Amino acid sequence: MNFGGEKGEGMEGIQHPIPRTVEEVFADFKGRRAGLIKALTLEVEKFYQQCDPAKENLCLYGFPNETWEVNLPVEEVPPELPEPALGINFARDGMEEKDWLSLVAVHSDSWLLSVAFYFGARFGFGKSERRRLFQMINDLPTVFELLTGNVKQPKDHSSVHNNGSKSKSSGKAQSRPSESQPKGIKVSALPKEDDESGEEEEEDDEQGATLCGACGDNYGPDEFWICCDACERWFHGKCVKITPAKAEHIKQYKCPSCSTKRARV
Repeated sequence: MNFGGEKGEGMEGIQHPIPRTVEEVFADFKGRRAGLIKALTLEVEKFYQQCDPAKENLCLYGFPNETWEVNLPVEEVPPELPEPALGINFARDGMEEKDWLSLVAVHSDSWLLSVAFYFGARFGFGKSERRRLFQMINDLPTVFELLTGNVKQPKDHSSVHNNGSKSKSSGKAQSRPSESQPKGIKVSALPKEDDESGEEEEEDDEQGATLCGACGDNYGPDEFWICCDACERWFHGKCVKITPAKAEHIKQYKCPSCSTKRARV
């Protein structure tokens, strides 16, 4: 095992720094999580094809550099890191696709937590450090929540514009609210700055946070957003490769996940 070195090698052969502080472990968590989200949403067609039930026990791995890989489990016993769920490919054709993906997402969330707190245990995190790490992780929606759309949305999403339509305007840019903002553009509360003063403000943040369905990050100032007309989730334009100019010509937008599901049916 490579516990003493400064870097550990992932299954894809890339050297990753071994996280030793709360911030480093959280960064590692976010990178792995982003890779898993990518596999289950933006690149779900590729992921689906790689999980052939005719193959041996396969696992879904996420890496700190926001990439993912479907591969056999490591041969090393015990493994250097906790292993993800084994044999995710076997249930692929025996379940509805959305149910199978949800199952993989739940196991992925469990694996992400186990890896993060493995590092915490390995490098002697105390009670306060473990609590801080959990709070940082808990502020992010789970992979399962993002995949199923069960993330709490701000109350602004139910607001009505002057033309009576819902705030989710098809294929339109969303940016930081301002008084000069044109009609028809969604006005949403921006996330508050991190504050350790109490739980009440954390609850307010949870109620008011609008999250990207691809990367899970909050609204940022002056960022372009687009809403999927099928699943009604919001996405950074950069995450789904849609520019404001391109959005102007889209009458009904479907995110990559909804598009691939429709194509496969």
